[in-house]
Amino acid sequence: MQITRQADYALRAMMFLAKMKPNQRAATSQIAEAQNIPPSFLAKIISQLSIAGLIHTSRGARGGVSLARPAEEISILEVVEAIDGPIALNQCTETGDGCPFGEDCVLKPLWCDTQAELVQRLKSVNFAQFVNGNSTSKAV
Repeated sequence: MQITRQADYALRAMMFLAKMKPNQRAATSQIAEAQNIPPSFLAKIISQLSIAGLIHTSRGARGGVSLARPAEEISILEVVEAIDGPIALNQCTETGDGCPFGEDCVLKPLWCDTQAELVQRLKSVNFAQFVNGNSTSKAV
């Protein structure tokens, strides 16, 4: 499994916004330049993050982009899933008939446990932790 480039860019854009003062807005061009994100690609990402309710966007001279909630209330998982959808390490972890071995698959418990740990880890880390410099501590 690999986080997509789009999700990585979304995380970088959210990090940029998390470092701003409350009620401050950033132009998408400012975010794109600071985070080395192609502007046209960032526009699509901004739209997805807005639809997911993670950011606010406004047009005009005083417009821009800002977090929809405080940084400590937005998890890394929320952003990844807003862009890439639910995390699935393997077809065994998906609901339904994803695995041809079904419940008899000897690896299914490993994949399911590993996925649950990853999801919990990403859910437990928020953007304020990065801003405050304690993102590397074990958050689980």
